[in-house]
Formats: sequence, structure tokens, C-alpha cells
Amino acid sequence: MRAGCLRWYPLRARGLEEEKRRVREDVWRTLEERGVALPPLPCRGRIPNFKGADVAALRLRGLKEYVEAELVLVNPDSPQLHVRRMALLDGKRVIMATPRLRHGFLLLDPARLGGAIDEASTISGAFKHGIRQAQLPSVDLVVEGSVAVDPAGRRLGKGGGYGDLEIRMAREVSPGVKVATTVHSLQVLPSVPAWEGDERVDYIATEQGLFEVGAGLRRLNSPGR
Repeated sequence: MRAGCLRWYPLRARGLEEEKRRVREDVWRTLEERGVALPPLPCRGRIPNFKGADVAALRLRGLKEYVEAELVLVNPDSPQLHVRRMALLDGKRVIMATPRLRHGFLLLDPARLGGAIDEASTISGAFKHGIRQAQLPSVDLVVEGSVAVDPAGRRLGKGGGYGDLEIRMAREVSPGVKVATTVHSLQVLPSVPAWEGDERVDYIATEQGLFEVGAGLRRLNSPGR
């Protein structure tokens, strides 16, 4: 086989990347086998949509950072549609990363949306109603999707590296900004493989509760069913 036909990693890197791949596959399979995954299906290769994503979004209202935020960066994936919609309904501006950052970012301002908030919360609607931003402005909170996350805040995305990049960009322009992820409780694992430089989250919101990461998960008061 010609050199360059395969993605190359040093031996240790190949081992860690293989472990990340295995964890992703386990999570995707578990969500589907348990009947938790929601369309778009199959969830393999995606930030998985899940039953209770709307409740997980509501949990974020228990965060001081969310309550005080004026501009929230949210990823474009399906389960975080509820976060985008909630933030807009709460009068917050939302800046959405476009898929794979191909078109930069889209700024959604509820003051300009009128009755189009539901539509603007979708990816296609954000392209229709959003104002394109080449650069990410300073933000007050980041909400990112995950395939898996652990009590130390380590997270796995779907493998493209874009979630990590979005978080890194936000922390560069907004030092100290907090990062939350909304996931199903089945996506919270005892430990997630990660590199030292991989970006971590500060809060985890699930259908079961809102948690601050650290030495372990600390439950926070939050709204939700």
C-alpha cells in the first residue's frame, strides 16, 4: 500500500485514537439498543439526539452563567436545538457554529426574529435568519454537544475535532468562559479517553440533573421534570 493511504499516528496516539473510536461506537450502540436515540438515525457518526434533550436543555437555567448570559455559543447539532430555542425565547442572542465551521458562525438575535424563533433554532432556519460572522465574538457561555463525557469534564465529540475547536476559539476570545454540555445520562461514563490538550467542559446537563464537574459530579439545583 502506498505511503499516505492511511492516516498515520505514532503507536501511543494510535492506541488512544482507537480507544476513543471504541467508546464512541459503544455509546452510539447503547443509545440505539436502549431506545433512547432519536432522529436523525442511525446516530452513529453524529452528536446523538436523545429522549430528554429538551429537559437537559431546561436544566441549564439552573446555571448562574446561563441566567446572566447575553450571548451564548451553541453547536449546530440536533439535540442542542432545544438549547438554541430556549436561549432565544429567554431573550438571549445565540451564535451558532456552522457545520464543520465551513461558513463561520451565524448570529441569531431574538429582537429581530419576531415569530420565527422555532424556525431559526434549526440549522436551515439559522442560515435563513442568522447574520453571518466570520470571527467569533466574545461570548458569555458555551454549550457544546458530546458523544461521551466523564465526571472530570473530559468529552468526546464525533471525531472531527470541530467541537474542540469551537471551545478553544471561545476560550481564546473569552478567557474564563464556562462550557456546558447537554447529553443523556447514558453518555456520562466513568472515564473518557482524552489527550492532555483536549478541551474539557465545566457542567453536564442531562435529563436527570445538572452537574458541575471536578473530582466527581456535584449536583446543582436546576429546573426540569
